[in-house]
Amino acid sequence: MAKEFFLLGFQGTQHVRLLLFSLLLVVNCWTISINVFLITLVSTSKNLHTPMYFFLTQLFVNDVLLTLTIVPNMLHLLLSNGATITFTNCISQLYFFSASEASECLLLTVMSYDRYVAICDPLHYISTMTGAVCVKLAMASWVVGFSITWTGIITTSRLRFCGPNIIDHLFCDLVPLLELSCSDTFIVQLEVSLLSIVLVITPSIIIVKSYINIIAAILKISSSAGRQKTFSTCSSHLIVVSIFYWTLFSVYVFPSRGKTSTVSKILSLLYTVFTPLINPIIYTLRNKDIRNAVSVRITHTIIYFNNR
Repeated sequence: MAKEFFLLGFQGTQHVRLLLFSLLLVVNCWTISINVFLITLVSTSKNLHTPMYFFLTQLFVNDVLLTLTIVPNMLHLLLSNGATITFTNCISQLYFFSASEASECLLLTVMSYDRYVAICDPLHYISTMTGAVCVKLAMASWVVGFSITWTGIITTSRLRFCGPNIIDHLFCDLVPLLELSCSDTFIVQLEVSLLSIVLVITPSIIIVKSYINIIAAILKISSSAGRQKTFSTCSSHLIVVSIFYWTLFSVYVFPSRGKTSTVSKILSLLYTVFTPLINPIIYTLRNKDIRNAVSVRITHTIIYFNNR
């Protein structure tokens, strides 16, 4: 039974790999920096202490976790032109990656519910989305995401890998692992299908239904300025949801026939590396409250250093 795997990563000349390494290193540093900055900003700015921004901090924390799970080892692969990873570390990476993706699905669903209540039932928003309710919804997203994926990981870890141990991918993902297994993978595939219904299909249906109701409520507003202002409160979330589910469905749901390993790797890069970078940028550029808080923080910083 294989005790380690060899991750190929991106194969190419040293010049190309160094170029990709530099790009991913910059993206990694920027992703962690901007997410940590926004987490700190929202936590310390009193005017941002609302349910929407509380859920945003949870999303940013999840993006940092996903980045730290995937990117450091990916950088190592680029420098080494592939590298070995132990079976335990491979399963651990698969678990944290799967759990963070599952938690993001649930967090995005909770955020859509928050926008639904704010727009479709504004009079009861404060009484519905209390601090205690927000904490419970966030905790439920984390606990369910990390606990329910554990069952699939346990079953995967019991598979036998007695043949080739080369994974032509950027990290330990489920599909490449199942392709290497010499065991019957029916049970794992069945569990994954059931988990997908719970963690991907059902949340996506809830999000779509929420936005159908949101759009219907917005269309009832008489003034165009009022419709635009109301829609702007959820447009950032809608963009993030669209990007996340498009990449997720492209990799795991749509037929993979005809996809080369390079195409699969590029698609994987989109949701593991660039989505955590794009999320905070979208919310910063399209959210007036966050832009104002950033401006105030920068102004205070400049005044502080000028007075020293």
